[in-house]
Amino acid sequence: MSSVNFLEKLLDGVEVEWKTLGQTCKIETGKLNANAAVDDGEYMFFTTAKETSKIDKFRWDTEALLIAGNANVGEVKHYIGKFEAYQRTYVLTNFDENVSVRFLYFVLSHSLKKYLEERTNSAAMTYIVLSTLENFPIPIPCPGNPQKSLAIQSEIVRILDKFTAVTAELTAELDMRKKQYNYYRDQLLSFKEGEVEWKTLGEVAQFKRGTAITQKQTTPGEIPVVANGPIPTYFHSESNRQGETIVIARSGAYAGYVSFWNQPIFLTDAFSVHSDLKIVKPKFIYHVLQNKQEHIHAMKKGAGVPHVRVKEFETYDIPIPPITEQDRIVSILDKFDTLTNSITEGLPREIELRQKQYEYYRDLLFSFPKPETVSN
Repeated sequence: MSSVNFLEKLLDGVEVEWKTLGQTCKIETGKLNANAAVDDGEYMFFTTAKETSKIDKFRWDTEALLIAGNANVGEVKHYIGKFEAYQRTYVLTNFDENVSVRFLYFVLSHSLKKYLEERTNSAAMTYIVLSTLENFPIPIPCPGNPQKSLAIQSEIVRILDKFTAVTAELTAELDMRKKQYNYYRDQLLSFKEGEVEWKTLGEVAQFKRGTAITQKQTTPGEIPVVANGPIPTYFHSESNRQGETIVIARSGAYAGYVSFWNQPIFLTDAFSVHSDLKIVKPKFIYHVLQNKQEHIHAMKKGAGVPHVRVKEFETYDIPIPPITEQDRIVSILDKFDTLTNSITEGLPREIELRQKQYEYYRDLLFSFPKPETVSN
């Protein structure tokens, strides 16, 4: 369905009036410094951070929209209740009775950042000027009939709230599954003393350094060039590793990051781990190392460019249960890993699709016709 047909059906021929944000509500800022937050506060404290803090006093007890005036410029939150605000947080209250607060929230979330970017002279927005915010344009459908106007606004809110609720449910499920995955991984990879044999990685695997290559030295292709991070640095037409490969990033911010590849890759600023298949499966080693990822990151050396060294991994102890038990553990953990991390078939993929669906319909719902005097 085109944006015109979708919106025309919802508006049913009614006109749209454009007002400024300053005409629809009161706009002020908080007065406190960010360090006024307290860990065990009773009330919400809105700063310009994405996460909301706590405080032990409140200035407002109402329904409000909170807009980050600096840092995460243009981020919008909707809240009802008692709260305080940081001095760079814009607080919107006392709304026009003919404008839905939730409708305003979605309008601002959809268009405010773009509006601000078009009105800044610097490369990056650093703060919002009050007059700019006050002049932000708000579409009001059917202004001559407040009851019908609110009904149209409510229908737009209902549709978008439905999408956000689904995404929130999926995100909550993903968080739960990740906790479940971590719990089972800890349980499956914890062995009692004497239950299994322990060996060093150097006893059961070989380590191979990657080959230095720059982007200019690559030729067009689809083979990932894997270096010092979780995603390919670029792509190449040749590979230097095949099949199941454990990769440990050697240097940089991701030094010690453990990844697993089951496809041809070109390994550069990292080293790969190749196990004796008669003793231990590559995927089992990967899960063991992943379970200790935080500890492995702590092995980094160097103040400038941090790095990890092969010799430290050669002496790293890992459990060696029977091959059949390794296969059982890998099978269970792979299922959890796919569910919680896969962008092609797991929950992250489903969340991404729902978010795109939400953004698509949000764009349709806010494609109101504008007179030449209104720009967004």
